[in-house]
Amino acid sequence: MNAKLRVAATCLLLAVLGGLVLLVVHPSLNPAHVRPLPLIAMAWIAFLAAAWLLREMRVRTAVALILLGGIAIQVAAVSAPPQGSDDLYRYIWDGRVQAAGIDPYAYVPAARQLTGLRNEFLWHPGADHCVSRAEVSEHPAADLVTGCTMINRPAVPTIYPPVAEAYFLGVHYLPAGSDSSTPIQATTALVAVLTTVLLLLGLGRLGRDVRMAALWAWCPTVALEAGNNAHVDVVAVGIAAAALLVLATARGRMRRNVLGGVLLGLAIATKVTPALAVPAVLARGDAPARSPRSGMARGDGPPRPPRGAMRHRWMTVALAAGSAFTVVYIPHVLAVGGKVIGFLPGYLQQEGYTNGTRFGIIGLVFTGKAAIAMAVLVLAAVALAVLRYSDPDRPWQGALIMTAAALAVTTPRYQWYALLLVMLVALDGRPEWLAFAAGAYYAAEPSLGRYTIPNRIHDAVAYGVPVVVVAVGWFVRELVRRRGAGLGSAPAPGSAAVAFGAAVASGAAVASGAAPAPVAASSAFAAPITAGEARAGEARV
Repeated sequence: MNAKLRVAATCLLLAVLGGLVLLVVHPSLNPAHVRPLPLIAMAWIAFLAAAWLLREMRVRTAVALILLGGIAIQVAAVSAPPQGSDDLYRYIWDGRVQAAGIDPYAYVPAARQLTGLRNEFLWHPGADHCVSRAEVSEHPAADLVTGCTMINRPAVPTIYPPVAEAYFLGVHYLPAGSDSSTPIQATTALVAVLTTVLLLLGLGRLGRDVRMAALWAWCPTVALEAGNNAHVDVVAVGIAAAALLVLATARGRMRRNVLGGVLLGLAIATKVTPALAVPAVLARGDAPARSPRSGMARGDGPPRPPRGAMRHRWMTVALAAGSAFTVVYIPHVLAVGGKVIGFLPGYLQQEGYTNGTRFGIIGLVFTGKAAIAMAVLVLAAVALAVLRYSDPDRPWQGALIMTAAALAVTTPRYQWYALLLVMLVALDGRPEWLAFAAGAYYAAEPSLGRYTIPNRIHDAVAYGVPVVVVAVGWFVRELVRRRGAGLGSAPAPGSAAVAFGAAVASGAAVASGAAPAPVAASSAFAAPITAGEARAGEARV
């Protein structure tokens, strides 16, 4: 395709993506009343097609499009109140409580002690969540006060860790921070854009293809869950990205290991999901290093530190992360004691994890305590494999496997839980793993009219199809690698493009609920870009 035509087509696809985001967040602009899921599926197709066109674009042009496109999509998402979640109202409330000098873990929103903080934006007749007289009578010890609010679960404590609470407090002090959803939406959108900048800088520093940052910047999950729903997961993911990039370049340097560990601890103290990166960060790296192109063992790369040095790194990172995590909790523990646990136990119970009914794929075979035991065994086995064989210089690879395994095992119905995976895919470069993020939207919408499938297999389909997509991608990539090694040469230049196209088709199929398309070969974004490739890319336009 002509270079200028490629740029024009990419811009057109980004405009389509932005338009679809507008339709999702502005139901009034959707006269046909199309359900959100088909619109989101089309947004995924536009996103993957735009990413496909980006692969052979001049790097400088691609970077400009990544940034401008990512900003435009976030602006579209911020332009309306949240549509897919009301969690941000709890964020606003927690910030308001802290600004009044009260620990956010001390009282539930409906508590009598906090009635003086109620305002018309968060508390008004006709709001979605009400505390009735009957509920007040049933829980006299809680000392609740009736009222209707935008805050979900107003009779239970907050679930968010201390760094997230500090973020909520910071947003509170913005203009209209406690009277509108726009400040926290705009701030979270800004964090998503800053994460894109971080990925561009980090990928460039690592000698990898900076165009992979588009897999984060343009992803519909990032647009909807950052700019519109303003999930604090975006903040946790941004901090986790910084931690992984710092640790990937540490190479035994104490200060970088300490900084990376501190950042990782702060990420976990923002939202617990970045804990899934811990096995990869502490990996021993027993597997032989492989060439990024052929996959064969290599001896020309930088030598790995001796085992003693790896143990020292393990201890340094673990101590730094644990210390950072502990330090941010200490003030709250001193203020409210065990209340810092918040709603976490109640959440696990409500979601069905404590009785074993929530595991969609495992639940097809096991139920109850057997399902819980199997979930623990699977995740422990994956964690041990990552810890033993993952490349410590590329921690995102093991973290991606661990995160995808956690999604497949726990099968959550909250699509924003896949934000960590999206960032890891942008670092790793294998787009077929995005099938988990696309499948999460299918899991989040169990009622599809005449297309609804039995509830007991809905979650298994939502996360089982991505497992198949990734498995097929791995098989074909391995096949291509072995054929290339057998011929004594690298795969043909067109094979990467064919693979990325197949991965795009697979991701689009998952987003629309269809069966995955077969994957043909290795992704065009899977390997670091060399200096020669960079010069060739500059010459394409």
